[in-house]
Amino acid sequence: MPQYEAPKTDVKQDDDIYNVSGIEAKPEFPGGQKAFYSFIAKAFKAPDVPGFNGTVFVSFVIEKDGTLAEIKVLRDAGYGTGEEAVRVLKSSPKWQPATQRGVPVRCRYSIPIKIKNN
Repeated sequence: MPQYEAPKTDVKQDDDIYNVSGIEAKPEFPGGQKAFYSFIAKAFKAPDVPGFNGTVFVSFVIEKDGTLAEIKVLRDAGYGTGEEAVRVLKSSPKWQPATQRGVPVRCRYSIPIKIKNN
């Protein structure tokens, strides 16, 4: 007679990447979302093009230890803005990782970075 084996639900060994919308506890930048955008505003060097306005869309994974990985530019605004967004995100402090059933998990996060050059 075959023995029943329960499905594996051990999140500790889970290397899947969760979507931020389907997670119990979302990842958080130290100080919250407002602090994250403040960090980006201070670190991001806008292109030296008078009157330039644009938006860079980026995606990244917040690892179980809070570091950012797999940083990808989804849409670039030109003038090196995509590369600058990657540089800034690589310098980000560690985040509080997302959790599922109380255990840290990997989570994908996407953001727009708006650029205005007066």
